[in-house]
Amino acid sequence: MLANGATLGYKEKDATGDYTDLPGLKEIPDCGVEPEKVENTCLADKNKQYENGIGDLGDMKYKWKYKNSSATDPYRILRAAQDAGKVLSFKEELSDGTVTEFDAQVSVKRTGGGVNGVVEVEATMMVQSDLDITDPA
Repeated sequence: MLANGATLGYKEKDATGDYTDLPGLKEIPDCGVEPEKVENTCLADKNKQYENGIGDLGDMKYKWKYKNSSATDPYRILRAAQDAGKVLSFKEELSDGTVTEFDAQVSVKRTGGGVNGVVEVEATMMVQSDLDITDPA
């Protein structure tokens, strides 16, 4: 499946109502939990034994087309949330209907560029909740 058609919306944490789309999304991150490998071997075991520990979501980085001409542009919205230290709720939807919802604090930057290189907005999500994944109907 192509990433084409994926969207990311946001709203204030614990707010009711719809998510507001962050237009110009160019790239979505890997999404899932990588549990730590925990060694749990007893003296009677011939080989080391392991089990899953707590999960680590790692960095979730989204990228947008750079635009800074209005208050509704992702660069301004995400930068304001970063400056205020806000945790926002996010909803990522893929073209097949898979929905992933999570709360995160955001760190945003404008990327550099060069000749024929585009400038982008890159947001790193520090997830503050579980990932709530809804499969398509």
